[in-house]
Amino acid sequence: MSLKALIFDVDGTLADTERDGHRVAFNAAFAAVGLDWHWSEDLYGELLAVTGGKERIRYYLQHHHPQWLEQQGIEQTIIALHESKTAHYQMLVKDGAIPLRPGIQRLLQEARDRAITLAIATTTTHSNVAHLLQATLGAHSLEWFAVIGAGDVVPAKKPAPDIYHYVMQQLGLSPQHCLAIEDSAQGLQAAHAAGIATLITFNGYTREDTFDGALAVLDHLGEPDQPCQQLAGSCRCGTYVTLEALRNCLS
Repeated sequence: MSLKALIFDVDGTLADTERDGHRVAFNAAFAAVGLDWHWSEDLYGELLAVTGGKERIRYYLQHHHPQWLEQQGIEQTIIALHESKTAHYQMLVKDGAIPLRPGIQRLLQEARDRAITLAIATTTTHSNVAHLLQATLGAHSLEWFAVIGAGDVVPAKKPAPDIYHYVMQQLGLSPQHCLAIEDSAQGLQAAHAAGIATLITFNGYTREDTFDGALAVLDHLGEPDQPCQQLAGSCRCGTYVTLEALRNCLS
């Protein structure tokens, strides 16, 4: 099948947003309302097993402060904390604290030059996506993507395939014409459940995830002067991932 669309995850895939972005923002939101909760790097790595910011807070309370879940209005509290976290995160992005991962801008531009459709499938909010893209790729970069599937646009988040089904429906494409780029086991499961071939670029938090069935498992997409390393997968990407390599993988 011919490649017609690249569908990107965001957090951990486009940029290493988790450790020095979302985690820092969660802690700032907690501190802003006088809570002594602190998510260390190791604890946050455990919490990443849960997709979705509000869901992550709820999971944390269940396992560390279960008495909080008995308080009246706890759902509104979780929503307010998540909104505050989002504001702190977007300030970090605006200040340039979170650059794109190696090879991302290059591959996006190559796809645009070759008329390959770009899309996003993520559990983070649309606002977070917009801030990251505009801070790293410029004010008009949102227009590069035909569909941005983000946040609560579908009821079930990854590893459920709903967000990928939504994106493909909006694109009017079948799975055979799409390729997903993800960084985690949850993302891989979501894409595979939707029937989409997937390339993995793991990060520090997802290095030990299980990536069975991925086309390739790489440390990043690579650049001509910054070669990537491939750990697994039958698709051979060379020292940096090109559109031609991805087309060959699908064929």
